[in-house]
Amino acid sequence: MIRAFVIGASVFLAAASVAARADTPPAASEPEPAAAAASAPAAPKPWSSMSPQQQQLLHNYQGKWESLPPERQQALAKGSQRWLSMTPEQKSSAQQRFSQWRAIPPEQRQVLRQRWQQYKSLPPEQQQHVRESFNHFRQMPPNRRMELRRQWRQMSPEQRHRSIPRPPPPPRSPR
Repeated sequence: MIRAFVIGASVFLAAASVAARADTPPAASEPEPAAAAASAPAAPKPWSSMSPQQQQLLHNYQGKWESLPPERQQALAKGSQRWLSMTPEQKSSAQQRFSQWRAIPPEQRQVLRQRWQQYKSLPPEQQQHVRESFNHFRQMPPNRRMELRRQWRQMSPEQRHRSIPRPPPPPRSPR
């Protein structure tokens, strides 16, 4: 049970970190990961089709807008609209998360993106289990969480691997 909480917490924290990336201000100069791009082919979005507020927010992209892939244009336009609809508190929170994200070394960001993809590839029931485990972990007293983290750090990679609960195999279809 302890191991499940630690595993769930680490996966969910990784997922939360990457999810926070999606709420960042769109005027940032770092390109979005490929996984965040829309899966369907996007049509180019003309600069003139955006509101003046969006154009002001994305002014750093104006000169190179036409050279951006349509998926990136769509993502920036959607992000700018989302940013403009945020409350000041939401914007402040997003800026703080973005600063935290930028402080993470690129290699660790890649690991977090991979963990997010692992989480997203889980069946909905397992995602729910991870969320519940994470919430349970967050509700524990700080000293208990620290103890669980200490135990996890002391485990060998092999012990950690063995401690991860494996999903049951999918049911076989009758022939």
